[in-house]
Amino acid sequence: MSRAPAVAGRFYPGQADELQATVRQYLDPKARPQPALAVVCPHAGYMFSASVVGKVLSRVEVPRRVVVMGPNHQGLGEKAALMTRGSWRTPLGEVALDAELGGELLSRNALVREDDLAHQYEHSLEVQVPFLQVLRPDFLLTPLCLSMLSYEQCEQLGHDLAGAVKAMDGPVLIVASTDMTHYESAQSAKAKDELALERVLALDPQGLYNTVATRRISMCGFLPTTVALAAARQLGATSAELVAYTHSGMVTGDDEQVVAYAGLIIK
Repeated sequence: MSRAPAVAGRFYPGQADELQATVRQYLDPKARPQPALAVVCPHAGYMFSASVVGKVLSRVEVPRRVVVMGPNHQGLGEKAALMTRGSWRTPLGEVALDAELGGELLSRNALVREDDLAHQYEHSLEVQVPFLQVLRPDFLLTPLCLSMLSYEQCEQLGHDLAGAVKAMDGPVLIVASTDMTHYESAQSAKAKDELALERVLALDPQGLYNTVATRRISMCGFLPTTVALAAARQLGATSAELVAYTHSGMVTGDDEQVVAYAGLIIK
């Protein structure tokens, strides 16, 4: 099957020419891309978060295989919903799904299930795809939508994802899609987000999971970020860098009710 775009024309431009130009506007032509194991990128409408995505992905070599993990905002489908067959469509064209990498992950982790429903209306993965298409038009996508996982399940999924990545011939980039604190003041959001980002920078998946839970940080994609950290550690990660942090008030002028966005690179 071909998954149709759910938020084209709303979160990002719905016409190919305009979308291509918009993505390129946020990319840094002076950046010198380097290999990375994983990145963390936000997933709001492009006017709010694409500047962060662009800064991160401009600095990363996008390989042929990319795993994109996002939170399940809709509550539909499986807890760990994977698509391995067919393609995803955006205004920029079709992206083939990676049956080999997806099949390897399915064989390793019993929680991961083949499931189209969780992805049907979910925007958190979709908004990453046009950036990846512009940077690597022939990339193969492994989309994984996550919800309601314990830390132990996140850790196991991260280990199994790392095993699947190691089984591939060539590099794989893991993209964890998340926004940070939602609908608090910019000052409150920054204070809370610094606690979560400190754990990401320390390559501490359990610390991130526990911090978000105990401090009640409304970081919607903390599950994919936890999984990405666990996988990156298994793949030999030694460092993480905060590339950008901003919030919606920088666009709207309202600092009392913001959504915050962070971009990181893990090597």
